[in-house]
Amino acid sequence: MKAVINQHKPFFVFLFKFLAFYIIFALAYKVYLNQYDVSKFEVDFISEKVSYQTVAFLNFFGGEAQAFHHDFEPSMKLIFNGKYSSRIIEGCNAVSVIILFSAFVFAFSNKFKRALLYIVIGSVIIYALNIVRIALLTYALFYYPQYEELLHGTVFPLFIYGVVFILWVLWVTKFSGYGKMAIEK
Repeated sequence: MKAVINQHKPFFVFLFKFLAFYIIFALAYKVYLNQYDVSKFEVDFISEKVSYQTVAFLNFFGGEAQAFHHDFEPSMKLIFNGKYSSRIIEGCNAVSVIILFSAFVFAFSNKFKRALLYIVIGSVIIYALNIVRIALLTYALFYYPQYEELLHGTVFPLFIYGVVFILWVLWVTKFSGYGKMAIEK
């Protein structure tokens, strides 16, 4: 048994670091969310900011968008060109995706400063592209509401998770230091 553990030690170290990071930050995020009373339809600060930034993005490109607190659920309603086109709930703010992204980078790192810098830069990229994703989804749902399930359930999650995957691949092959070590061996 000890030989098996030693043989696969890098995997177990990765797994431990990943789970430790993910659990700690997921719990911290849960504590943050618990300060909002969903029974009173309160929307967390980050989701609220994402909705206003999405509105600003849509308006910048010539749309006419507004965001309002929903009256009957903890979400933000996005009105695009006078029509209720989409809503933003807590799961739309990309925080959970950023935690997942960060846990992988942290677990697959050997230099803390480099990993921290990549996590910050990657998180900003994910956050910004998430706003673009929501704006494009809002736009698409305005013009093509019949494709809501395909757009919301498949196309746009693929967009955000595709970006995360590309960032992971870049981390492993270009920035983590492990890619160079594998080539040198």
